[in-house]
Amino acid sequence: MSGALLGPVRRLFGMAALIAAGAGALSAEEAPHLNSFGLPGLIDMPNGQPLPPDSLSLTLFGFDGEYRTTLAYQITPRITGVFRYIALPGADYFDRSFDLHVLLAEEGEIMPAVRLGLVDFGGTGLFSSEYVAATKEIAPGLELTGGIGWGRLAGRGAFANPLARIDDYFADRPEGRTIEDTGRIRADVFFRGDAALFGGVRWTPTDQLSFAAEYSSDTYPFEGRRLGFTQDSPLNVSASYRFANGGELTAAYLYGNTIGISYGRTFFPGNTAIPGGTAAAPPPLVPRQSAEALGWTLPASAPVRGPDLLELSLGTLGLGSQGLTVNGSEAVLRLENPTYFPPSQAIGRAARVMANTLPASVETLVIVPVVAGMPTSEIRLRRSDLEALEYDLDGAWLSYARADISDAADQPVLEGTGFRWALAPILRRSYFDPDAPLRLEAGLALSASYNPTPGLFFSGQIYQPLLGNLDSIRRRSNSILPHVRSDSALYAVETETEITWATVEQFFRPGPNLYGRMTVGILEQMYGGASAELLWRPASSRLALGAEVNYAVQRDFDGLGFRDYDVITGHASAYYDMENGYTARIDAGRYLAGDWGATFTLDRVFANGASVGAFFTLTDVSFDDFGEGAFDKGIVISLPVQAIAGTPSRVRITEVFRPVLRDGGARLNVRNRLYDLTAEYGTPQLGESWGRFWR
Repeated sequence: MSGALLGPVRRLFGMAALIAAGAGALSAEEAPHLNSFGLPGLIDMPNGQPLPPDSLSLTLFGFDGEYRTTLAYQITPRITGVFRYIALPGADYFDRSFDLHVLLAEEGEIMPAVRLGLVDFGGTGLFSSEYVAATKEIAPGLELTGGIGWGRLAGRGAFANPLARIDDYFADRPEGRTIEDTGRIRADVFFRGDAALFGGVRWTPTDQLSFAAEYSSDTYPFEGRRLGFTQDSPLNVSASYRFANGGELTAAYLYGNTIGISYGRTFFPGNTAIPGGTAAAPPPLVPRQSAEALGWTLPASAPVRGPDLLELSLGTLGLGSQGLTVNGSEAVLRLENPTYFPPSQAIGRAARVMANTLPASVETLVIVPVVAGMPTSEIRLRRSDLEALEYDLDGAWLSYARADISDAADQPVLEGTGFRWALAPILRRSYFDPDAPLRLEAGLALSASYNPTPGLFFSGQIYQPLLGNLDSIRRRSNSILPHVRSDSALYAVETETEITWATVEQFFRPGPNLYGRMTVGILEQMYGGASAELLWRPASSRLALGAEVNYAVQRDFDGLGFRDYDVITGHASAYYDMENGYTARIDAGRYLAGDWGATFTLDRVFANGASVGAFFTLTDVSFDDFGEGAFDKGIVISLPVQAIAGTPSRVRITEVFRPVLRDGGARLNVRNRLYDLTAEYGTPQLGESWGRFWR
């Protein structure tokens, strides 16, 4: 591998591995054996087994001038999604592709595990193939695999397609793709044309060691043409060593004349690195009369403001108050939570602080989480319930059952948060440029905000790059659409000190179950303008509906002025929070290039806040006019810092793996969209995380 490419690929894999380090790696006994394409399999060939449910795998493989980085996610117990990046630097060729694999049958006493796969169905078609594979353990540690493949997997020992006996449609496979077909889903080739058999055996004598041998039906035709790669044998053999962290290193002797090396790791993004965490312990409840006798309570006046005992106690836990009102036996706290995910942990800690500091006469504790100056949900708790359930084995469930959670639109927020600022390092990334698969830029970002009254924010960020190679991008857009995103690299090239955003935002509650936002100023790196949004999200519902309208003006590449391009864009959105952490979303409307269409998104959010999602956008821009990639699509992985460090934090690391950034289906990147701000505070969402109430 050339030094120019090896470094970026290592860094790409290393960055993903760094994120993975914070998640729960599978043990040596649990982790599957991954093949050179990053899937459960033999060496090059797939097998019939899926990844473990909810797991994510990362694989790096290289041999004789070809290098593959694969990210695979077990979307459901039966469906696996794959994104793969392949480099042939000697041929000056770089390839991005997607797979979809479906488990048809689980392994039983007699039945083998059976899996069907569509390989490279949404890329260039370099590896376009389909297969059905079956795997069965015939003795402890000994597995047999057999399969039939089409497309590229029908290169050796091909025979007439058996499906042609059902319909002549399957007899012939359409010709290969051209560059214009890149990114299109070519369903017309699936399972068509000649077929071929493949198979092999895997022996795993110990938890650490594994050996495999296979007969491959792949003749590597593209590599033969572009790299001069030849095969002396269809047989491959490999030896693998499994480390204690679940990672597996494999060395393979391939096709009778070359060596391949791979490293793969499978982990659960929903597991934290430090399950117990290292947060400060919450305060234990103190009996009411004892607390009052010790002088730990606040005066029973309304409203109570200033640096009082309650605010100081909240502050030691990383929480804040935006107003406390005590009225007879009821106290209402407007709670700010910059620290804890999920918010149920913040609510539980705030409830104990209230119980320990308020007069003994206060029985009803009302906590109103405040986000961007907006009251979200109203959580009503009885103080006597807290005292009775603190040490109850079913305390979490019983406290939730006795809590009353409703919409808090009628609860006024009494205070703003004032002036705040932060100076933080920033690492920017650019993926999949053929000249450099990964570009990095490190810099410092100075952010500041002023919140004088509830909901009104003046904020901005200045970014200063310090080192990196983002500004060395030389490729220029060939898009025939308005260059609303495809010129994004020019902002890094021509800007020295960047105003990332500078906005005035007003957040408000226009009525029950309604949230509103208005934003004006420099909205993002490429655009300024104005944005307005309205969201309907009942506290007790999993369904939310929203609408957004924007007027966007493209900024100059140096960031100091504006270009002669403006557009009105906006979307109507529907969100549905399904059980088990799945959220489905549809955004339909007008995009930055003036095209009309819809974006479809599916996210899986785990209990620790980590999420894995995928999206695609279809608009009235034709695949030909869109250009390379055919339509916008990608994978999003987001991991809370607390899942890595084990300390409470709402900061997240988010990576968007988009094969190519073009102009069709491009949206404005407005900060603080309402659903993302408020989604955690509905009754169903709080109920799913209420187990952390007593943490």
